[in-house]
Amino acid sequence: MKLDSSISAVITGGASGLGAATARLLASQGVKVGVFDLNADLGEALAREIGGVYCQVNVTSSAEVDAAFAKSRAAIGQERILVNCAGVGGSVKTVSRDKQTGEIKEYPLDNFERIIQVNLIGTFRCITKSAAGMLTLPVLEDGERGAIVNTASVAAEDGQIGQAAYTASKAGIVGLTLTVARDLSSEAIRVNTILPGIFDTPLLQRASEAVKAGLAAQVPFPKRLGQPEEYAHLAHTMITNGYFNGEDVRLDGAIRMAPR
Repeated sequence: MKLDSSISAVITGGASGLGAATARLLASQGVKVGVFDLNADLGEALAREIGGVYCQVNVTSSAEVDAAFAKSRAAIGQERILVNCAGVGGSVKTVSRDKQTGEIKEYPLDNFERIIQVNLIGTFRCITKSAAGMLTLPVLEDGERGAIVNTASVAAEDGQIGQAAYTASKAGIVGLTLTVARDLSSEAIRVNTILPGIFDTPLLQRASEAVKAGLAAQVPFPKRLGQPEEYAHLAHTMITNGYFNGEDVRLDGAIRMAPR
């Protein structure tokens, strides 16, 4: 897909981190970008910076997602690109024992459901609604109609202690990639997924320098945290390379996560 001002994109979780880096890169190519995010301050600021449109949305709500797509499409047109970056984390063991009292605690299922709803079902919700919109567009000269990039995590393949819900949600995204790519192949829409390793996103920026240094030391090479711009460049490749389809790609400096 050739990127220029005739192309529109939607980035979920687009106000910061991986999503913001992707929004900036696509906008630098002339693409009109819809920034979907819960954080209005960051989302509106980024939309002003790149000349896009901000849409406040919770991806667990079909009504909010519908309204966000309607607002974005009214402002910049039907998107041909969707990049799903919205997600949440959390760490709770499946069962645990209180070290002082010996009390046995079970994983709070409402938390498990919340993470699945945001990361997995939220991603699929946005895929279906965006793809339905893409079907209203004609194919481009290169034969393509659209491209979708999802965000999983290396935790999908080597989740750490306490990451049962997060791992399940991200493994689900990996699991649906090829199937959805096949579902949409007859409509000339490609689907790929990135599995980031340890990236320097706002979540990690709250950690101490010692903690970040320890995480960076776990990466075989280069021994540093990933930069959001590196994610954005891989997303750009998945969007522009017409033979890139149905793939799940780790972007992690060759790290394989230890149990903790």
